[in-house]
Amino acid sequence: AAATLRTPSTPERSFSDDPLRMMRAARFASQLQFTVAPDVQRAMTDMADRIEIISAERVRDELSKLLLTDHPRPGLNLLVTTGLAARVLPELPAMKETTDEHRRHKDVYAHSLTVLDQAIQLEKSRGHAPDLVLRLAALLHDIGKPATRQFEDDGTVTFHHHDLVGARLARKR
Repeated sequence: AAATLRTPSTPERSFSDDPLRMMRAARFASQLQFTVAPDVQRAMTDMADRIEIISAERVRDELSKLLLTDHPRPGLNLLVTTGLAARVLPELPAMKETTDEHRRHKDVYAHSLTVLDQAIQLEKSRGHAPDLVLRLAALLHDIGKPATRQFEDDGTVTFHHHDLVGARLARKR
């Protein structure tokens, strides 16, 4: 059974003292492959807006550490489900309800996590160290799709210029 991630004091007190600990919990979930205790996840959800008092640099550093773990998917999912991602990387949850143009992927978010997993496997198979730029590119490659989604008369979906919009969004982020 997987180990469970808890806070030393109540999650509310711990996250109130330093809201960045909520992002750290997501990183530890990935890095250590722990599940997050239900009360910790509930506090992360209830207190997600508190992350906004943390400097962008500290948030960026913690997100980078999460992306550089061997298995970032659980931590990213935790950030999305608790609402933290909506505040620190809103492009991520925006992809969740966007089905791709080929209707192959339930949502662009799930597809992007798969591409991230594949990039990590490629790094490992070639003996490369974790590469933040590669991982960000894999995760964010379709972030322009929600903003460019159009429904055609024949029922198809298009994302014209999603690559250009996505590149602009990634640069801005």
